[in-house]
Amino acid sequence: MAGDKVYSSNQLQQHYQQALAPRVGIAPWVLRITDLKNKASPVLVVKERCSLDMSLENSPTRPGRVLRDRGLLYGQSLRRCLRTVQAIAGEVVDEAGIPMGIQRYIHSGQMEFRGNLPLDSAAGCKLALIFKLQERINDQNRVELIAWRVERFTAEEAAYWLTRATQYGAAGNRWAQAGMRIILGGQPGDPAIPEMLANLRK
Repeated sequence: MAGDKVYSSNQLQQHYQQALAPRVGIAPWVLRITDLKNKASPVLVVKERCSLDMSLENSPTRPGRVLRDRGLLYGQSLRRCLRTVQAIAGEVVDEAGIPMGIQRYIHSGQMEFRGNLPLDSAAGCKLALIFKLQERINDQNRVELIAWRVERFTAEEAAYWLTRATQYGAAGNRWAQAGMRIILGGQPGDPAIPEMLANLRK
């Protein structure tokens, strides 16, 4: 996979300044690679760009917009989902349909880059859904299985299921997330999980 190639710091810096930095401030979603206290580094944080006043989100003249955290991934779950995150990041293209090369910042070696990477809506919704659903799952086979199945969602499917999991109140969100964990990752201990996971891996 292209994301497994490790680029030099100078190569990444040049690519970032030329291709990515101009888009970070306007992208609907961003993926932040950072370090957080009491969490194994690196930590991936997916953020959505939202209006300060959500009631005006669809207004022709939208008010100031800020980035809001929608989930994070680190440690063992990050290691198991790394290839999936790479695949999703690799699908992000610019206005001309040319791949933006975001996956090169996400690799199995030492990730030295720290900062924000621009994402489109499809990638943002997929990563947010994966990051949210993997919470509180101890079985890493289930975590990876969920990630691969979300990676295969269309942009519309990802947006729909993310909305169902996050915008229906505390109880509704909790129930939706619990149901999706079973739909996408099976019941804990199900012997079919490893086989299904093996079939989905690229």
